[in-house]
Amino acid sequence: MPSVEIEDVVKRFGAVTAVDRVSLTVPDGQLVILLGPSGCGKTTTLRMIAGLEQNDGGRIAIGERIVSDPARGLFVAPERREIGMVFQSYAIWPHMTVYANVAYPLEVRRRPTAEIRERVRGALRLMEMESFGERPATALSGGQQQRVAIARALVFEPRVLLMDEPLSNLDAKLREQMRVELRALQQKLGITTVYVTHDQEEAMALADSIAVMHEGRLLQLAAPESIYTRPATRAIAAFFGAPNLLDAKAREVRPHGGEALARVEGDGWDGWCAAPADLRAGDAVTVIARAEVVQIDASAAVEPGITWTGTVRQRLFRGSRNVYIVEVGTLSLSVDAAPERPLPPGTAVTLTIPAAQTWAVRD
Repeated sequence: MPSVEIEDVVKRFGAVTAVDRVSLTVPDGQLVILLGPSGCGKTTTLRMIAGLEQNDGGRIAIGERIVSDPARGLFVAPERREIGMVFQSYAIWPHMTVYANVAYPLEVRRRPTAEIRERVRGALRLMEMESFGERPATALSGGQQQRVAIARALVFEPRVLLMDEPLSNLDAKLREQMRVELRALQQKLGITTVYVTHDQEEAMALADSIAVMHEGRLLQLAAPESIYTRPATRAIAAFFGAPNLLDAKAREVRPHGGEALARVEGDGWDGWCAAPADLRAGDAVTVIARAEVVQIDASAAVEPGITWTGTVRQRLFRGSRNVYIVEVGTLSLSVDAAPERPLPPGTAVTLTIPAAQTWAVRD
């Protein structure tokens, strides 16, 4: 399967720049997710790859073939890009059967009847929908319609698969099931895939790499674990869950592998945390301490790391865990803990976190 490459791509709608000089590469056979809030430019970027929107600047290539380059007056029509696309609404034709829906891309390409029959059956078998071929599309559940939409996108063996929030209309349980199935399918086929979502959990479950977008710009492109544990900015950290974001200043910085260890000082606390290699003493930073890695009522301080003493102000039961709101001086820290032996409000506690499980970014 070919790669997808976009280089310095710009898209404007009147005076609004929807996509602002975005560059990224989707390697052969990988699934890259464009992630961000509504209006960040992710769907517009996907539509430019598909050819449904024309970029105003920059270059788009699929494999070795440039499909859009305004500077050269080059634009390849969507139907000639050999891409399959799954829309948020599925776009299933209600007046057709399941078989006819899936066969349509082959019929418009004037493929022989025997080939159409073989490919449609294969696509439906792949999606475990073979027994539904003669069923009217209107008689399908949401999850079944989604499977038909994917089968239709794959039936003509596209070079690249594009997916625009394909799970957003499903209920939570089915959405979780389809995430697992989609990831397994993509890996089985080895098809290069670009996938748009605003759901952080979905992105982490599916992606080889995540491209975080905000206000038309690409903020960070990295593997899911790197995005989560080593975000490039405070905004990216805040987008994933609800971490503790602590204002501090770097007082001392030491090289540590390919990163750094920084002694940081906040309002009434100090300690050591992991940081980018280019951090300098004196820099104002945000220390990211995720609730699930902060240890509550630890027996001893961690070195290097950060230790706080405080008081439980609130306990929130979340089934598999308790969430404690702990007051530490002027700070209010959120801490996840096991549900056993709940701590009542007013309990004095010690909180610790190893340096390796924190991260400091410049403000």
